Amino acid sequence: MGNVNTVEPRRVSAYEWEIAVGTVAGMRVPGKIFASESLFRKALEDRAVEQVANVATLPGIVGFSMAMPDVHWGYGFPIGGVAATAVDDDGVISPGGVGFDIGCGVRLLRTDLSFEEEVRPRLRELVDALGRGIPRGVGGAGAMPLSRDDLEEVLRTGARAAVARGAGWDEDLECSEDAGTLPDPAPHFVSDRAKERGVTQLGSLGAGNHFVELQVVDEVRDEQAAAVMGLLPGAACVMIHSGSRGIGHQTCTDSLRSIDRIMKPLGIEVPDRQLACVPLSHEQAQRYLGAMDAAGNFAKANRQVLTHEVRRAFESVFGGEARKLGIFTVYDVSHNLAKMEEHEVDGRRRTLCVHRKGATRAFGPGNPDVPVRYRDIGQPVIVPGSMGTASFVMTGTRGTDRLSFGSTCHGAGRAMSRTQAKRRMTGAELKRELESRGILVAKSHLKLLSEEAPYAYKDADQVVETCEGAGLGRIVARLRPVGVVKG
Repeated sequence: MGNVNTVEPRRVSAYEWEIAVGTVAGMRVPGKIFASESLFRKALEDRAVEQVANVATLPGIVGFSMAMPDVHWGYGFPIGGVAATAVDDDGVISPGGVGFDIGCGVRLLRTDLSFEEEVRPRLRELVDALGRGIPRGVGGAGAMPLSRDDLEEVLRTGARAAVARGAGWDEDLECSEDAGTLPDPAPHFVSDRAKERGVTQLGSLGAGNHFVELQVVDEVRDEQAAAVMGLLPGAACVMIHSGSRGIGHQTCTDSLRSIDRIMKPLGIEVPDRQLACVPLSHEQAQRYLGAMDAAGNFAKANRQVLTHEVRRAFESVFGGEARKLGIFTVYDVSHNLAKMEEHEVDGRRRTLCVHRKGATRAFGPGNPDVPVRYRDIGQPVIVPGSMGTASFVMTGTRGTDRLSFGSTCHGAGRAMSRTQAKRRMTGAELKRELESRGILVAKSHLKLLSEEAPYAYKDADQVVETCEGAGLGRIVARLRPVGVVKG
């Protein structure tokens, strides 16, 4: 890690803290953490603040090295980290600023079903149907088998490939970031080993903190935005959290090895080897970016296939077609990607490579990259809580572009390690505790369940309130969990 001095970050406002240049040797810009007092103290405890300072040493970084309120320790970059590097100033790309689960993200589905009147009486049946229909677990096979040619098409066209194979509707693409397809995929830069790992996994959750969660719209705070999204008070909805499975993990691993080998000859020094990076103009950067977009497309297709499986489960329980049940995509957004975007820096528009690792793009009203149906209200932001606690829907604001390169939080953020969480309660105990509160759990590996217990995460209410207070988004609705399928 970097050589850190003892200067504590300075509080700039109720929700902003600044890390001075010089806190870590070689910092090129200050660090900025968006956090309440208590969330900031948690970031200090797990040394995520130190990682924010380390990221500020990256060549070509502009503005600030930033952290969202859900920030916590990660590989190189903190999870919840945002950094933009300038294409015209020898800016770099760092795979650690995207993470191993490339393209990991969240999709929210709304329904026309009243939870109390229609879903609650059949809740156990529905949770069990979702549990049977959603493939999950480490290394597990997915719901949509692929040939190698099929996989190449998924890597090229993302969710569009899944829809073309009957897993979903064109409306799903219209309500997805990038319309379901990242712009510059290069499947030929994805290694054979990565393809071997991914070819069997399309349409699967994986493990860890991934889930399919049945929820109810518990509170609406912005009636106009909620109406545009089709979120009805008291209605059932479904949240899907998953990523690129083995293909993303292997792509990140391959790229880190290659980039680490060439940094020294290029004269690049960073305070933490996990911040391995390469100039955007370098061939290796283009190889990584192309492979990253391809793996990100797999993640988008993966959530599309999972959407299809969720609809099938609802149809099996309620006996009607998914369209008639109103099971439409509200939005699908990734929170582990690097993107080429234009932002204003020091009074002029510049093309930047914006790394978001555990951070969500949150463009405001009027931005042309926001789907047409949401352009008047701003991009939807889907913020999962922890298993057993509320999740939220937000929108981006015009201020987010100026404050954080159009970024906001991605979830509650871990507050304790998986090992610590398992020591506190067994999976069986946690399942009983959740079900005593009316949150049904699909059959799962109970040994791993307690790793994702609510007490292992920060308070999602506090995280989104901090984002709203800091100007990083506007809260639209609160979603209460009633059933969960864990990876």
